[in-house]
Amino acid sequence: MSAESFEGVSRDALEAMSVEQRDALPFGVVGFGPDTTVQIYNATEARMSGLDPFTVMGVPFFDAVAQCMNNFMVAQRFEDEPDIDAIIPYVLTLRMRPTKVRLRLLAADGATCRFILIER
Repeated sequence: MSAESFEGVSRDALEAMSVEQRDALPFGVVGFGPDTTVQIYNATEARMSGLDPFTVMGVPFFDAVAQCMNNFMVAQRFEDEPDIDAIIPYVLTLRMRPTKVRLRLLAADGATCRFILIER
């Protein structure tokens, strides 16, 4: 398993990557602060979602970008679990036909950035 694979990349590695390195990943990367404001939105996710990164940066992720993830399976886990590294099957439904994906939820207690990786 590669250190840059969906399963292998660490939260710390994602945070340390340059914009270009994150943009080159074959899966979507969304990074947000404790207040859920989007800080990172890679080119792969922009292409797959059809959303321009400039329209989502600085916006509350679960309230305005991905309302379909504002539930106990995704958003609530970031509230309840300060340390998380979990992969879950999920179906995206907002602004698209239902699309089966795998989500990887990454957070570390005290870290300023939390991540959702999206593998389509």
